[in-house]
Amino acid sequence: MFKVRADFSETFEINAGFDRVRDFFADITNFIEYMPSIESIHTDAKGVTYWKIRADIPFVGSFVERFPVRETENSDERVEWAPVEIERYNLLRYAADFLPKSGRSTLVQFSQNIELRRESASDLHVLAGLVGEKLIGTEMTRRVAHMLNSFIENARQKLES
Repeated sequence: MFKVRADFSETFEINAGFDRVRDFFADITNFIEYMPSIESIHTDAKGVTYWKIRADIPFVGSFVERFPVRETENSDERVEWAPVEIERYNLLRYAADFLPKSGRSTLVQFSQNIELRRESASDLHVLAGLVGEKLIGTEMTRRVAHMLNSFIENARQKLES
């Protein structure tokens, strides 16, 4: 099986109240508005939410993948989305943990993991086998980090204004 993985984790402080920060990261419409490369997020009648993400990978090109997920936790301290149980190919996990630092500051532990699995490399892209799992994974991790750092900066600007 051909597998490509990208992981991102960041802990940061936002100078805004706990409830405001938590509500922002729990609202998936903010991902569409403030995160580059998110083309759409929609929920079907069965409660499955599909994140449609564009990936631009050197040597491979641009492609769009859909990630079927369910919200697995939405508590005061944590928001988490995980792949639906039957998904085998496009796996996405998003989690944000919140800790109030003071009346006007919130610490956020944010992570996102993406894994693309295919029976063969050509099922992902015709050039994927030539480029290889490691190079695609490294570049995908770099692109995901850029995407999520942009989202964090946009969130900070929105919440601290």
